[in-house]
Amino acid sequence: MDEESKALLHLSLTKGIGSATYRALHERFGSASAILNARKTDLGGIPGIGPKLADEFACSRDSVDIDKELALAQEHGVNIIPYTHQHYPQNLKAIYDPPLVLYIKGEINPKDVLSIAIVGSRRCSYYGQSQSKRLARLLGQSGFTIVSGLARGIDTAAHQGALESDARTIAVMGCGLGRVYPRENRELAERISCQGAVVSELPMLTPPNEKNFPPRNRLISGLSLGVVVVEAGQRSGALITAHWALEQGKEVFAVPGQVDSPYSRGTNRLLKEGAKLVEDLRDIIEELGPLAETLSIDEKEDIQDPRSLALNSQEKKIFSLLSSRPKTIDEITEESQLPAANVASTLMILEIRKLVKQLSGKRFVKA
Repeated sequence: MDEESKALLHLSLTKGIGSATYRALHERFGSASAILNARKTDLGGIPGIGPKLADEFACSRDSVDIDKELALAQEHGVNIIPYTHQHYPQNLKAIYDPPLVLYIKGEINPKDVLSIAIVGSRRCSYYGQSQSKRLARLLGQSGFTIVSGLARGIDTAAHQGALESDARTIAVMGCGLGRVYPRENRELAERISCQGAVVSELPMLTPPNEKNFPPRNRLISGLSLGVVVVEAGQRSGALITAHWALEQGKEVFAVPGQVDSPYSRGTNRLLKEGAKLVEDLRDIIEELGPLAETLSIDEKEDIQDPRSLALNSQEKKIFSLLSSRPKTIDEITEESQLPAANVASTLMILEIRKLVKQLSGKRFVKA
């Protein structure tokens, strides 16, 4: 880690220095290193910096131990990625208050810009869990990364559905990565880190205090193109995630629930307030398609052609068999050696994503 990145880490560990205060400081001093070396008298007049924070900032030079934090991260196999790093998640960097540093166990992939958050209550019904897992599996098969919060209930089901479809998934923690909460999800967190990433903005040994979770929810929505609320009660934290999504200009979706179920009161309220109703995969992909097609997954390349979108192995196989010459489902099934039902469902997904065009007689060509 270079000196500028270490300075950013130091600032992130300093009480009272968030992204908004950092921006004001950076505008005055030009770099994290210069901020760290600023004298107390230099801090006067900067928005958000009062006498108390100036005192704490001055004291932090001696009280903050970044070497200990770096050692803890290394011990747990965690990378600390500063805001300025090229591998910092693109979607997260675009929000109003991104973390100065992000703790990552696993790997953030450039194609994770195609991410959908699936969230809901810890206390949920079997219906909610099954819908969460189903949507995560279908979205994963369509090339999306699934983001959630590793909590019991809906979040756990979403991560499991993604893993079952061999899709990438990201778990955003409300504690430091030196801990796993809830403890029964330690094995799940390990699997996620091998097939995606477990991330946090909090120092390594931060406990899972209740106050940590609302700010954590802004990262779940921030990493994603949209948020799907599967099942949420009247006061569920998932509604906070939906609120953050709206603040960040993201799409909000909701799965309808039983009108007399306490588990669905929050979800049904979101639908009344204008959330997009989700019954199947098509409802999400049709809404997000235009967004996905213009996202940048590389610093030098913009996705303008839908053929550049992430495809799973089955979609790639079927897409590669198509050309400008029309083919029937029977022909594609024979050439791909895949079950006819798989071919039909995959063609539907490719058609929704505008990769494939259906002609008369159920014949298909590349769009």
